[in-house]
Amino acid sequence: MTDLPDIPEARVKTRGRFRFDLIWLVPLIAALIGGWLGVRAILERGPTVTITFQTAEGLEAGKTYISYKDVKVGLVKKVSLSEDRSRVEVTAEFTREAAPMLVEDSRFWVVRPRFSGGQFSGLNTLLAGEHIELDVGKSATPSRQFTGLEVAPIVTSSLPGRAFMLRAPDLGSLDVGSPIFYRRLKVGQVDSFELEKDGSGVSLKIFVQAPYDRYVTPGSRFWNASGVDLTMDSSGLRVQTQSLMSVMVGGVAFETPPGAYGAGADDSTPAKANATFLLHGDRAAAMKAPDGEMQVYLLNFKESLRGLSRGAPLDFRGIVVGEVLATGVEYEPGREWFNFPVYVALYPERIRVVRQGGKASRKSGAGLSDAQLVKRGLVTAMIERGFRAQLRTGSLVTGQLYVALDFFKDAKPVAIDTKQTPPELPTVRGDLEDLQQSLKSIAKSLSGVKFDEIGAGVQQTLASVNQILQHFDKELAPELKASLHDLQRTLKAAERTLATDSPVMSEVLNAAHEVSRAAQSLRSLADLLDRQPEALIKGKQP
Repeated sequence: MTDLPDIPEARVKTRGRFRFDLIWLVPLIAALIGGWLGVRAILERGPTVTITFQTAEGLEAGKTYISYKDVKVGLVKKVSLSEDRSRVEVTAEFTREAAPMLVEDSRFWVVRPRFSGGQFSGLNTLLAGEHIELDVGKSATPSRQFTGLEVAPIVTSSLPGRAFMLRAPDLGSLDVGSPIFYRRLKVGQVDSFELEKDGSGVSLKIFVQAPYDRYVTPGSRFWNASGVDLTMDSSGLRVQTQSLMSVMVGGVAFETPPGAYGAGADDSTPAKANATFLLHGDRAAAMKAPDGEMQVYLLNFKESLRGLSRGAPLDFRGIVVGEVLATGVEYEPGREWFNFPVYVALYPERIRVVRQGGKASRKSGAGLSDAQLVKRGLVTAMIERGFRAQLRTGSLVTGQLYVALDFFKDAKPVAIDTKQTPPELPTVRGDLEDLQQSLKSIAKSLSGVKFDEIGAGVQQTLASVNQILQHFDKELAPELKASLHDLQRTLKAAERTLATDSPVMSEVLNAAHEVSRAAQSLRSLADLLDRQPEALIKGKQP
């Protein structure tokens, strides 16, 4: 057996208990970075809010973002149904910087493509997808529960201007985004509308941009300027429109009439924000003077009321003092006759009462109001001065009628029951009815004329005239023709005699020349005798 070399003896070396390997630095650094990122995320994470919508169309958790002025300030984390399943609850997380924006009057809506007020909006969502837009309110109270808008607002809080409220019986053709016009310039738009709680009308919220909002004063009048205003009444045919945009999408116009506030008021004072105005149907109704107290009267006419419509003017010598309220037909069994009642409204404030010295005398009605004085004067004039109501034609083109108040000298006195409600005022037959009666009388008179006998006499006269003409043609015409021929020959001979190159005219010219020379010689002799009277005896002196 061969001897083996000596093998060194192995020695056991004990390692330290807390020895650290460099390999562990990698997970440690990763843990530190992850912790730092987590802490940073917690520190930067803003509040979580809940927004409710009608539907979740276009909303997706983890993808749909929330923006303010195209800057992302939040992200949708969860989309779920409410407990009663009537709405959709959207849970969103916002950045820390967006926390001051979440106040109780802030608004949220889903941006979608839409057409409103003649303009397209939200077209970028066709490619980038839908998102939620934030409009920061002006309140200082924070909130974490919001109700989203189903329709995007036209006006945001950052747009300078003021909002106003309009009340109307119906919406007409107006919609969100319909323009607001001032002197045919677009100065704002309709922001929203809703039905009144009692269902009596519609409330519209409009926004007028600065600096045009200062032209809205307490006396401004608003009217619906949608489409084409085609009016056919007793004044004729009228066509009005604001612009092509108002024809397509509707619109509202406003204007301040002169003297809208009364004497001493400041016409330039802007109206307060959210002030309420009445929306009239057209400009004529909006610019009409305030009616004030209304007095209703009854008029009974015998003729046809065709062409008299509700709203037709009550005219007093060219001044509109009222309007027609209603028309109808009544039957009186006792008289076996039909009446055509017309109810009219008279506005006494449109008639100025002149008081002597600023006060009314006892005889003129001391202590009575202007409306009472007008009513008493109206009744007195009808009893004593023949003041009556009459139907007249306002336009021959449209055939519309109106009620005219005027004095008629031949009107018979009438008794008026002032206690009747409403009081009945006397009427007279209209001009058109008088014309029809005159035409009927003429036709009746002409019906008694014997046109057959007149026609026979005319035929006999024409036969006699024909015989005379035939006699003239046979006997008198040849002689008249010969006389005319002789006269023509005489005229031609005179023309030849009077010609400048004829012998007769030459002799006449020579004779005239000799006469002229003789006259000159006589003028010379007369001058000589005037200077030398003795020349007849002594001869001409040198």
